[in-house]
Amino acid sequence: MRIVIAGAHGKIALILGRMLHDRGEDVVGIIRNPAQSDDLRAVGVTPSVLDLENADVDAVARVLAGADAVVFAAGAGPGSGAARKDTVDRAASVLAADAAEKAGVQRFVQISGIGSDAVADGARPDGIDEVFYAYLVAKLAAEDDLRARDLAWTILRPGALIDGPGTGQVRLADKVSRGSVPRADVAAVIVALLDAPGTAKKVLELVSGNVEIAAAVRRAS
Repeated sequence: MRIVIAGAHGKIALILGRMLHDRGEDVVGIIRNPAQSDDLRAVGVTPSVLDLENADVDAVARVLAGADAVVFAAGAGPGSGAARKDTVDRAASVLAADAAEKAGVQRFVQISGIGSDAVADGARPDGIDEVFYAYLVAKLAAEDDLRARDLAWTILRPGALIDGPGTGQVRLADKVSRGSVPRADVAAVIVALLDAPGTAKKVLELVSGNVEIAAAVRRAS
């Protein structure tokens, strides 16, 4: 398969790129900063330098041409303000989905986050600051945009992300209790989702658990 990862220099994305390369996939990674290109090449990913906050749909569609799947892993990241939560976490996802439709790429896996539905219908949870609220609003808006499209999309909502080796054991379902999950396990679940067309049109939450990843994805299909 040819797989394009948007936001390919993120922690999950770099692990995912290596996993996909190691099993023989052709992986292209979209990054904004050309200085990150060597990091992608080191894990077997072909870099494509493109700023998703400023690119147009035709430019993104050219990168996606011939791909079998897109993984949207981009995010404004720690230290960014509310404005960039919207331009990256929402608008860049919308742009990538527009480009997937234009390029004829049906499979689209979006990394979101547990808790995004807490701001549905204008709700404002107690105890969160303006930036995190903007992040949740942007993630939910990106999800809602994707749900309305005729793509084979899957939305994955991981819990609190932690570093370190994966356990290979997860809980994956429409709804799960809050918890944490290693980034390596998130990446491994995405690999499995790409092989599971039965997970299309599903929103799945993910935390560490006691079910092998392959079995968890089969159950969710």
